[in-house]
Amino acid sequence: MSRVVLATRNAHKVEELREILADVCDCLGLEIVGLDDFADALDVVEDGVTFEQNAILKAASAAQVTGLPALADDSGLAVDVLGGAPGIFSARWSGGKGDRANLELLLAQLGDVRDEHRAAAFVCAAALVMPDGRSAAELGHFPGSVGREARGEGGFGYDPIFVPSGQPAGTERTLAEYAAGEKNAVSHRALAFRALVPHLKEHLRP
Repeated sequence: MSRVVLATRNAHKVEELREILADVCDCLGLEIVGLDDFADALDVVEDGVTFEQNAILKAASAAQVTGLPALADDSGLAVDVLGGAPGIFSARWSGGKGDRANLELLLAQLGDVRDEHRAAAFVCAAALVMPDGRSAAELGHFPGSVGREARGEGGFGYDPIFVPSGQPAGTERTLAEYAAGEKNAVSHRALAFRALVPHLKEHLRP
């Protein structure tokens, strides 16, 4: 099998992407590995101004260090009433104090905002960069709203306060209350990487 590196040290993200891309990996004979398999890999300064730029920066660094085709993603929560914030700063919204502090700060900022004005979307950019520098990126949008309290034990980041659109009234769940397989079928990350599949087939077909 040919290896493709995902630019992360998060084993959960690696496993999640293996599930999302299981069919295409089987078809192309690909094995997705993380940066923990490469001692020389360095953390990348995410100084792009868009999700796409940050995803390409991370993938390009991983491709350069490993000599392998590299995948990366950059994602965040865009809240309408905040003009799209936290956006690319989602992971650092509370100044680097962690996921719980980020979502608690966001809930506080939206404390006086009525339910009908709490629309938001998870956005993910997925990128592929080849060792020769060729690259591609795609976006995935997952619409919903910001709830009023954290619920659920699954997922990570803002999942416990994000309520996906399209759920029957009175039965709304947060993304953290979705089963892993259920989330991987509909999430912004899944949408972005599935949109990237034609590029994977173009560049990585044996």
